[in-house]
Amino acid sequence: MRIVIALGGNALLRRGEPMTADAQRRNARIAAQAIAPLAAEHQIVITHGNGPQVGLLALQGAAYKPEEAYPLDVLGAETEGMIGYMLEQELGNLLPFEQPLATLLTMVEVDAADPAFENPTKFVGPVYEQVEADRIRTEKGWVFKQDGEKWRRVVASPAPKRIFEIRPVRWLLEQSTIVICAGGGGIPTMYEKGAERKLTGVEAVIDKDLCSELLARELYADLLVMATDADAVCIDWGKPSQKAIHLARPDDLNQFSFPAGSMGPKVEAACHFARSSGKTAAIGSLADIAGMVRAERGTIIHDGFARLTWH
Repeated sequence: MRIVIALGGNALLRRGEPMTADAQRRNARIAAQAIAPLAAEHQIVITHGNGPQVGLLALQGAAYKPEEAYPLDVLGAETEGMIGYMLEQELGNLLPFEQPLATLLTMVEVDAADPAFENPTKFVGPVYEQVEADRIRTEKGWVFKQDGEKWRRVVASPAPKRIFEIRPVRWLLEQSTIVICAGGGGIPTMYEKGAERKLTGVEAVIDKDLCSELLARELYADLLVMATDADAVCIDWGKPSQKAIHLARPDDLNQFSFPAGSMGPKVEAACHFARSSGKTAAIGSLADIAGMVRAERGTIIHDGFARLTWH
């Protein structure tokens, strides 16, 4: 099978962990250990989130010269290189020497008229107490929203329209390469108005799951796996009535509501992929990737299931 595996930013840097290189390296190793056994039998493409990492780089840049902080598209490119490097190295340490791996900087086009620019929803960076969030909001003009009991910065998350490097990704797969691409949803870019084919960066973060879904469709993938810090898609999350969904059709999931800043985009992306491609999508924990490939773990979404089932 050709499998696109989307690693959530919180899967690579878990909630509450220090945002250190050692912590990221440790989680990259865990991801590599989950993915490496699949490489012998399947074609693998890996995408990843970058919310915590972009937020950290933004803070580091603002500490240098706030008025000259690097824009989010540049920070996105930096995280693609940093996270791709760690994943590539950790996978290389587990796989046969002759297995080729490649990390590809990936630009993705967005629409300047996307309504997401009017309503920032994408969490980036660390969590803060409300007092600290209010202080940073006043100092830097950032937008914050509540994330659980804490507060995090939010930025615009426009929909991906086109993946510019899709042809090189296909070429690499034809050579049996494990490809790491579209990190953080890709580098957000758009064409300037009134200019002929002049591409420019955008101050936004594209949703990684929606970009991974577009990538999976354009690569004709057999399976889209979204690995996160949750074991499955659940209803009534955090309540005594919480239940985990196992097998579901896209239409089955329409009756439920999922948070826009976390599980919502994953369910949306999985359902769109299953409907449009006729293939399978899976959502679950990083440690259960192999189980999701076997349709034993996580939440498995396909139009051909007879009914919704629970774990």
